[in-house]
Amino acid sequence: MIVKRRKVPLTIRKLRALTRRLSPNHPKIPLIINDLKKREAGYKGECSIDFPLSFLQPKSYFIFHDLRLQDQSRFFQMDTLLVSKKFALIIEVKNIAGSIYFDPHFNQLIRTKDGKETAFPDPIVQVNRQESQLKNWFLKNGFPSLPILSLIVISNPQTIIRTSPENRKLHYKVIHPDVLPSRINLMEHSIIDSILGEKDLKKVVRILNKYHIEAASSILERYNLTEEDLIKGVICENCKGFPLIRRHGTWFCNQCQLSNKDAHIQVLRDYFHLLGSTITNRQLRDFLNISSASSTTRILQSLKLTSKGANKGRVYSLNFDE
Repeated sequence: MIVKRRKVPLTIRKLRALTRRLSPNHPKIPLIINDLKKREAGYKGECSIDFPLSFLQPKSYFIFHDLRLQDQSRFFQMDTLLVSKKFALIIEVKNIAGSIYFDPHFNQLIRTKDGKETAFPDPIVQVNRQESQLKNWFLKNGFPSLPILSLIVISNPQTIIRTSPENRKLHYKVIHPDVLPSRINLMEHSIIDSILGEKDLKKVVRILNKYHIEAASSILERYNLTEEDLIKGVICENCKGFPLIRRHGTWFCNQCQLSNKDAHIQVLRDYFHLLGSTITNRQLRDFLNISSASSTTRILQSLKLTSKGANKGRVYSLNFDE
């Protein structure tokens, strides 16, 4: 049973909004686009395990995607966590093409592609740390000592996996997606006793879901940008021209003649991802690049947003948790 479903990560949504709102000639654009491509490749890799996981018995496993928990003053995020009566399984997914070599001496992953070698942090070190943090989290919340296991899934089926001869047990830890259901079944049969009863299992699942904390860092601060760097106004979804003109409740593009009544929704979505979850009439007017306070009020009222305050002091709450 999927408890926490997979969705496009917030960081990707923020980066997509940022690429829309920066000039193509902005000096930070190459870096931002490169980071976006890496994040999207990682997300694509994470999605590769959805089909293999669908072969598991839904009543036996509770699945959390992108679960982020707090361990003391630190946070840790797991690509996927499976919880059953017998064990908890952390699944870390890596989307790396080419040939990869797990170096057990220096704890690094070396990728060879097109004749070029690139070093990455060792994902085994990463999942071992996550195992320790999840164990601490279970103890802190008063749950029974559940065996915590981990797997590293290399999402690209054409990626060649190698290691040194003495690292003979690597294949127990590192697999391709197709092997995932059988490996989980093997874990299930290798542990005889159930640690959690039905009631305790449901409590663990409920508390895990409750204590997920979404990362809320500012994407502008990450790249040392400010609101002044952003393109304002409604951007045409067809030709990318801007700003669109609003007439009689509809947005018009002077370049390609496209009309759209709801084009302001994307602007609000971009504002939410880049500048915050609350907005005033004045702030929206500025970001829409229009002067009419009454038009802006009608837009905000049409979206049925919750608000606090009155008149010029009214603040609206945005929520685009896609």
